[in-house]
Amino acid sequence: MRIELATLPGDSLRPNEDFASVALPASGHGGALVLLDGVTPPPDGGTGCTHGVPWFTARLGGALLELAVSRRDMALGQCLAAAISRTAEAHRDGCDLSHRRTPQATVVAARWDGVRVEHLVLSDSVLLIEGVGGGVRAVLDDRIARLAARGPVTDAQRNAEGGFFTAAADPAVAARAVTGSTPRADVRALAALSDGAARWVEVFREGGWRECFALLAKEGPHVLIERVRAAELADPEGQSFRRGKPHDDAAALYSEL
Repeated sequence: MRIELATLPGDSLRPNEDFASVALPASGHGGALVLLDGVTPPPDGGTGCTHGVPWFTARLGGALLELAVSRRDMALGQCLAAAISRTAEAHRDGCDLSHRRTPQATVVAARWDGVRVEHLVLSDSVLLIEGVGGGVRAVLDDRIARLAARGPVTDAQRNAEGGFFTAAADPAVAARAVTGSTPRADVRALAALSDGAARWVEVFREGGWRECFALLAKEGPHVLIERVRAAELADPEGQSFRRGKPHDDAAALYSEL
């Protein structure tokens, strides 16, 4: 099995808010991957939390990965709900978890054994599934993209009916995730990308998802992120390629099963 991951902060003066990890259980059967992209609060706004987004993504990502490998009896959505509850309890005292900008994250998770590959995607990070025939399928939660096509996306649409959803303090949001499974025999490899890494496709249009997957397989996640950074630096003001911020935290994970 080949597993590679890489992550790089968008700003060297700020902590990286992305989380990426893989676990291979001691049983030797199957494994799981988790990638989170922490939601950066606006410069002029707080979160109601004394811990911060990097603390939150580390706690939530670690809890989700542990549950995904240790509780095979639970679906990935149930694992995410339990991980959100566990993380909320860890900072409920002293933090305002009802704050609209309470620490939160996008989520990608996948779990496999000898029979099937399960997946879960919440918000705008991406899971790529390569079939044994070479085809690549992108699993997307496209709510933000659909909202953006109609106009500016606002905070009022966050974790609200008709809007988009992220993992914050309410475990019920796990039911909003895009989930499914694929026969294990039909899957050759997986990749997970935070939206900072997915810019190679979604912002800079360097290629499609199949080309992105081929780059990951041939040269590795660190090269994908380096190419995103090069594209960002070539357009520092976002005049040619519009985006929310010039640079973003980027994480990419590649796993051959």
